[in-house]
Amino acid sequence: MEQLIRISDEVATALRERTPVVALETSVVAQGLPPPANLEAARRCAKAVRDGGATPAAIGLIGGCVVVGLADVELERLADPARKPAKAGARDLAGLCVHKRDAGTTVSATCAIADRVGIRVFATGGIGGVHRRLDPLEPADVSADLAEIARRRVCVVCAGPKIILEVAATFEMLETLGVPVWCFRSDELPAFYCSSGLKAEQSFFEPEGVARAVRMHWDALESATGVVVAVQPPIALARTEIEAALEPALRQAAARKLPGKEITPFLLAALSKATSGRAQEANLALLENNASTAADIARAL
Repeated sequence: MEQLIRISDEVATALRERTPVVALETSVVAQGLPPPANLEAARRCAKAVRDGGATPAAIGLIGGCVVVGLADVELERLADPARKPAKAGARDLAGLCVHKRDAGTTVSATCAIADRVGIRVFATGGIGGVHRRLDPLEPADVSADLAEIARRRVCVVCAGPKIILEVAATFEMLETLGVPVWCFRSDELPAFYCSSGLKAEQSFFEPEGVARAVRMHWDALESATGVVVAVQPPIALARTEIEAALEPALRQAAARKLPGKEITPFLLAALSKATSGRAQEANLALLENNASTAADIARAL
């Protein structure tokens, strides 16, 4: 049978020797940010993980092979819009592999692959969730990220749900799915590069506390779900400013009848333009910060 998953020598050694490893998604490289910020984000996250004493494992599809621990040249390949890399959710992996496609992995796909190879900590920017309805007559659109987090033993370190979503409804859905949400060094839940205004039910202020709770959740309590560690963004933008910029962008997305996978990149690009690039700067900062926090947690596990 053809090789489906290729693990880099560095990541394979770290897993074998049980040293800390942090998974990193690549949808942000392939779709989430424009060049050259997309490649900058990948490199900054990898450096933050290394500086934190862990091994970075960027995950993506190259020529139909799932690669765990992408080389820089492979990240450059995913960062090139001319190559038209696909956006891979967990459900898309088999088909994209058979068709030998390049693809950036979303939160759902990265969780699935990380769990498959034994990586327990994963850093991303913001998770998907319950989408705002562009048309009140449309059925509810809920990201596959939530279901995948609920069935994978992975600690997802993020800045909460992306601000373009129904943030409160997303946290409620995680509760319904039995996924613990723990705030890190804050009593208020984040909403990507904004504050959500929602109080956290449980918070931890040191990585050792998170690691202890993770071990208890999986080992002592034998829970099968992942966990979400929500980290406040280091550069926070005013929620009122973002909401004001988001309203016309949502109307444009509805008018264009964008398919689901194109809505998030479109809205994030619109917010970056409306804020003169400050939203993109905040995005880069929180990605790096989450990677650093994930390394601390992985080291404590």
